[in-house]
Amino acid sequence: MVSDSLRIGEYEEGDIDQILAIERDSFPTPWSANIFRSEIISPISRLLVARVGHEWGELVAGYLVYWQVADEIHLHNIAVRRDMRRQGIASRLLGEAVRCSRFKGARWMTLEVRRSNRAAQRFYEKFDFSVRGIRPGYYTDTGEDAVIMWADLSLDPLGQHAPGGREEGGNV
Repeated sequence: MVSDSLRIGEYEEGDIDQILAIERDSFPTPWSANIFRSEIISPISRLLVARVGHEWGELVAGYLVYWQVADEIHLHNIAVRRDMRRQGIASRLLGEAVRCSRFKGARWMTLEVRRSNRAAQRFYEKFDFSVRGIRPGYYTDTGEDAVIMWADLSLDPLGQHAPGGREEGGNV
C-alpha cells in the first residue's frame, strides 16, 4: 500500500522532471518548468512533495503548491500521478499544508477550481472548503468560470476552534 511508504516533505533538487510529468498529465494547460522554478525561489511560496519508496529509488507521487500571504493561504496547484490516484495522497498533501500553515499563523485557505470539476470541489468540501464566489472566464484556455472556495483553518473538522487557532486574526 502506498500510504505505508509515503513521505511528504519540501521540494528537493531533482524532483522537477517528475513534477513536470505529473503536471502535464493532470492539467489541460500545465505550468512550465520556469513557473515551477519561480515558485521554488519565491519567499511566499511552498512546494510540498509526496514521495514513495520504489525498487529503483524514490518516486514523486504528487505535489502541492501554495502561497502564504499574511494570514491567508492561496492553494495554487495539487496533483497526483495518475497510477497513484484515489489512495489518499492528495488528502495527505492538503492535510500537511493545513497543518504547516496553522503552525505559521494562517487562518484562511482559498483556491479556485474549474466550475465543471465537481470531483475536485467535493474533495475540497471534505476539508471544510465552501463556495464563496465565481470568477467569470477565469481559465484562459477555455473561458470557463472558476469557483472560489474558502476554508476557515482556525476550525477543526467538527466546526470548533482548533487548539492553538485564533478566534480572531489569521491562521492556516
